[in-house]
Amino acid sequence: MNVLAIESSCDETSVSILSNGKILANLVSSQDIHKIYGGVVPELSSRAHLQIIMPLVRRALVDSKIENEKLDLISATAGPGLIGALLVGLTFAKGFAYSLNKPFVPVNHIEGHLFSGFLMDEKPEFPYLSLVVSGGHTLLLLVKSDTEIIKLGNTIDDAAGEAFDKVSKLLGLGYPGGPLIQQAAKNQRTDFINFPVSQCKGEFDFSFSGIKTSVLRFVQKEYGDTSKIPAEHLPLIAASFQKSVVKALVEKTERALKKYDVNSISLAGGVAANKLLREEFAGLANRFNKKLVIPSFEFCGDNAAMIAYRAQKVYEAGYRYDFSFNAYPSLNDYSFIK
Repeated sequence: MNVLAIESSCDETSVSILSNGKILANLVSSQDIHKIYGGVVPELSSRAHLQIIMPLVRRALVDSKIENEKLDLISATAGPGLIGALLVGLTFAKGFAYSLNKPFVPVNHIEGHLFSGFLMDEKPEFPYLSLVVSGGHTLLLLVKSDTEIIKLGNTIDDAAGEAFDKVSKLLGLGYPGGPLIQQAAKNQRTDFINFPVSQCKGEFDFSFSGIKTSVLRFVQKEYGDTSKIPAEHLPLIAASFQKSVVKALVEKTERALKKYDVNSISLAGGVAANKLLREEFAGLANRFNKKLVIPSFEFCGDNAAMIAYRAQKVYEAGYRYDFSFNAYPSLNDYSFIK
């Protein structure tokens, strides 16, 4: 089966072609313009998707040496994400599928990340426990099969990636926050200050808005404002913050491992690229004697290869969709996650 997929949920436009599970093309165009604004500007994101989507599709077809009529399935991210950005990719994919008289499958973005580990040579084994952590979402999921997914926990406010972005902006490091915080924290001691992470009523739920406030209050109390933070203290604050966030993510995952019998552990989403988090998950898997699958860096961020893989599995499971299917910006509107 030859599958063409489009991902346009936020600030990356991606087009991928999979042939019998093999990636023939996986192109990603990132929108660097948002850095100067300290976050993604939805209108600019939508316009950038419009400008690049056709050239990316053409290049993907050329790179994969697949002709239009040889495509068997067309897919695109339907949500969650920025509604304008989603509509660009989804509308293009539906029109392309209609013009070729090919079936179309809309894919939930979180499920794309959730199954991105299957793009690796070493794949997760059902049932598996997965932490999906990104700029917009932090979820702990029990994956029993391709279509049976149980949500154990969710963030009740800020996602972990969102906290990284906001604290990075607070400290004057810039956007995107994840890699900048990690870079600043590299080889630094992590006990400069113990930033507390909020506890939740839900056994496996997360909350990261409090730690963002804790960083702000610490800076205001110790230095007055961010411009007066001594240069030697900045990386120490970053390292302490990163440690607290990672600790919260690992602790909830460990709690779930003690309760549920699984064959493997998966870490997915943009924040899965964080070195400390990957190291802590490796240690967690070793302690519980579980297989650990973490996608390579190119598949941690938003990419269409994971959308293509998920689309094929949904189609093979017997699900069919017509072209009236619309984009849904929130997680609960369209998902196999229960």
